[in-house]
Amino acid sequence: MKKRMAALALGASCAFVGVPAAQAADTAAGRHHVLVQVSPDVRIDVIEEGKGRPLVLLPSRGRGAEDFDDIAKRLAAAGYRVLRPQPRGIGASTGPMKNITLHDLGNDIAAVIQDQAKQPVVIIGHAFGNWVARTTSVDHPELVRGVVIVAAAAKQYPPGLSEHVDRSADLSLPDAERLKSLQFAFFAPGHDASVWLRGWYPDVNESQRLAGKATKQSDWWSGGKVPMLDLQAGKDPFKPESTRNEVKDEFGNRVTMVVIPGAGHALVPEEPRAVVDAIVKWEKSLPRAASKG
Repeated sequence: MKKRMAALALGASCAFVGVPAAQAADTAAGRHHVLVQVSPDVRIDVIEEGKGRPLVLLPSRGRGAEDFDDIAKRLAAAGYRVLRPQPRGIGASTGPMKNITLHDLGNDIAAVIQDQAKQPVVIIGHAFGNWVARTTSVDHPELVRGVVIVAAAAKQYPPGLSEHVDRSADLSLPDAERLKSLQFAFFAPGHDASVWLRGWYPDVNESQRLAGKATKQSDWWSGGKVPMLDLQAGKDPFKPESTRNEVKDEFGNRVTMVVIPGAGHALVPEEPRAVVDAIVKWEKSLPRAASKG
């Protein structure tokens, strides 16, 4: 299905004209890019680094895989092969952006797993990325051995928060206005929300918003039947205290719940070490798949 289109040989070529600066920076950090052809009109750019059991990282709505630079480096150092598919519309990833659902986005991730990991993986999805992770696990159970939902919103979260996500991604607004929305929706008090003023892709944000609305929550909510780590932020407005146990209560012993205190919905840039420590501890508790990485 889905043959790999090409591995981008960025090593010595980084000095040449035409190599994107971001890819040159990835190469300097020991990462490289691979292009996976999902279908005739869909191609996914994957940032790959490390060796060992494969982990797939999926970013939050309207943002790219670079958000995981820090934790990807830490996970690679801990002995994992880290795969970061860029969403459609970011980097070299291309594909239809309209009239799609989470199932389409999950199929992108399944193609990456089949082409690159060639074995069942743990998928780690941050915020919106956890919707795609859970969808992939439901639709392609043979490819997933575990799901980590990072700062996953409650089944029903307070009204108005999604508007702050949209304002955060609206590059036509003054930075000061966007910063207020970032601080309100994503970052806990005392954490610097300005680190997320950049890195937004408005067209991707809108495409993903509509894909989520076009998909029944019941289609993906279970995350399949595999073990799940519910990695929560203690001050996440999308996860009120009253909803803290809802996933655990619904799915029982399949779910391990870890709460990182003092962090907001962004979580990954706020507490990268705690995020990695929780993921590594949980992953090591899972039944082992034979490593080919």
